[in-house]
Amino acid sequence: MGEVRESLRELIDCGLPQALEVMGERWSFMILRASFNGLKHFEEFLSELGIARNILSNRLAKLVDHGILKREPCEDDRRKIEYRLTEKGFDLLPAMIALRQWGQKYGSEFVAEDPVLVDELDRLPIAPVSMLSHDGRILDHMDLNLVKRADVGKRVDGTIAQSSGTLSTGDLIDLAEIKKAASR
Repeated sequence: MGEVRESLRELIDCGLPQALEVMGERWSFMILRASFNGLKHFEEFLSELGIARNILSNRLAKLVDHGILKREPCEDDRRKIEYRLTEKGFDLLPAMIALRQWGQKYGSEFVAEDPVLVDELDRLPIAPVSMLSHDGRILDHMDLNLVKRADVGKRVDGTIAQSSGTLSTGDLIDLAEIKKAASR
């Protein structure tokens, strides 16, 4: 995947081991999924997930310690605690959806999604999670490369690429226009 290889021994230089340290087991993902579905109270997690009390307590504490969930008193009863997703927690949603879609596609049993995850605007199913280039092109593994930080933007032919900006939530991408521009 390029001229440069990641040092597979240096765990600190890669975000994947750091993410797995926090989320690398089933119950953390199930708690996160439940949070995305609106669960906030310890007893709700306990009954909905069928998880042992000590495991739930441990996983919630870990997710709070890592800033994925935050503990807040309930508005209607200050003696009760709610677990709410933080911005850091919401940033895990694309990874969660990608894993869900992968499981639906390659799981050992067919999973008929119901309810269906849809786009709020038009209520149609969301597209498969994809890797996108800086300009919105959908990439696959053949389009990826690793380069040293100092070589970012330097093309193979020696020219320098300029970023067209970064994509953000709600941006519309005209893939046909991007393909046409790339072929010029």
